[in-house]
Amino acid sequence: MAGSYRRLEMKESEIPRAVAAGRSVARTLDLTVDEAVVLHNSNRLAVRLRPCEVLARVAHVEAQDGAELEVRLAHRLGEIGSPVAELEPLVEPRVYLHGGFVVTLWTHYESVPAPEIPPSEYAQALKRLHAGMREVDVTVPHFTDRVASAESLISDPEATPNLPRQDRELLMDTLGSLRDAVLDRGAGEQLLHGEPHPGNLLSTERGLLFVDLESCCRGPVEFDIAHAPEQVGQIYQGADPDQLRDCRVLALAVATTWRWDRNDQLPNGRQLGVAWLTQIRAVVDG
Repeated sequence: MAGSYRRLEMKESEIPRAVAAGRSVARTLDLTVDEAVVLHNSNRLAVRLRPCEVLARVAHVEAQDGAELEVRLAHRLGEIGSPVAELEPLVEPRVYLHGGFVVTLWTHYESVPAPEIPPSEYAQALKRLHAGMREVDVTVPHFTDRVASAESLISDPEATPNLPRQDRELLMDTLGSLRDAVLDRGAGEQLLHGEPHPGNLLSTERGLLFVDLESCCRGPVEFDIAHAPEQVGQIYQGADPDQLRDCRVLALAVATTWRWDRNDQLPNGRQLGVAWLTQIRAVVDG
């Protein structure tokens, strides 16, 4: 479910100012910037700065808290050798403010061509990430907060005006029942990535590295594993199959909810929302 949760792209009219903010911050820190290339526009704009080869992630100033959490986590996890993308080592690991934007600076990695990440390598990297996260003490939302946010969206017809009544009921029932099922098992909980899907995993010369830590939450490891391909869950040692099954459908229901948000900007998001509803109904009816 790459990009599975809320997708709020930066407006086209804002991109030049956001790029300028990234360039300005980098130059202020004595990094050489002759060229800036936009790589990705999601909740944050990813800009490759050359020739210093730094990745600037730029977001609206409202995202400052999430950016600070991400920097803090990446710095700590990097210190203990977890498989995460590194902050730019030549500058102070912090969030920079410029022109109404927050800017964070990261190492730019050239992707290693790979048609598909082997499930065994994916599972090993995720296992290492979880081990490192158990060593980090930070306050993050609980995974049920994400579920509650989806429930709030579903219960507001003005926010989800195109969601049919029967599908609205399906999502509400699925979210509530599976959240309770996961909690009732009383499994141990820990810090999680939150969205370790293939879109947030880089294949680099350093090996597999996870990115986008601002979605971190707390919960059972199965909630994280649920975002990876099914074969990864089959290999991840110690995962509870029943818990993982419920978490997969729960995560899919949350992602489906965002696709019906009137403000969702994921390309083909509505088509995905329809397809995912079909998948959820097949599981429920089965």
